[in-house]
Amino acid sequence: MKTKSTAKFDSLEQEAYLNLWRSYDRLRAIEDEFFAGYGLTAQQYNVLRLLRAAHPDRVPTLQLGQRLVSRAPDITRMLDKLSDRGLIDRERPADNRRLVAVGITESGISLLSEMDVPLRESHLRQLGHLSEEELGQLVALLHRAREPHEDRDGIWACPPSIESTPDTNFEE
Repeated sequence: MKTKSTAKFDSLEQEAYLNLWRSYDRLRAIEDEFFAGYGLTAQQYNVLRLLRAAHPDRVPTLQLGQRLVSRAPDITRMLDKLSDRGLIDRERPADNRRLVAVGITESGISLLSEMDVPLRESHLRQLGHLSEEELGQLVALLHRAREPHEDRDGIWACPPSIESTPDTNFEE
């Protein structure tokens, strides 16, 4: 017997999934508008953020791809666009020509610095109506939802127990 809540859905799992998808779509619209103002995509911003965290070190392309929030099927093309804008640079070490190490330029750091405060404001626009406790619960539930689908050794691996909001900045 279906409950009133699931009457429009095949299952409670479907209802949860479709609500998650709808929420992502609404929140992504705000994100897309924000990043478009800087001529970036969210994925490009994520690359720059990860490179700033590693600065002055460089990050191998494959490792960079593993750290992204969402998969980037053509990371080379994305890096080409960032390089064309002078926001990153790439180098191939003489001892391993197959490796491509990526670093952020001063222009890339400057752009991210310019974006820092407006981005926090954008996040407040997206989720600022939730309390700190609700945000912590949401983060914990999202970790729990993807736990069986996450690489256990990957950077996004879910902690065994989430008692507070985890640090997902990866600024090592």
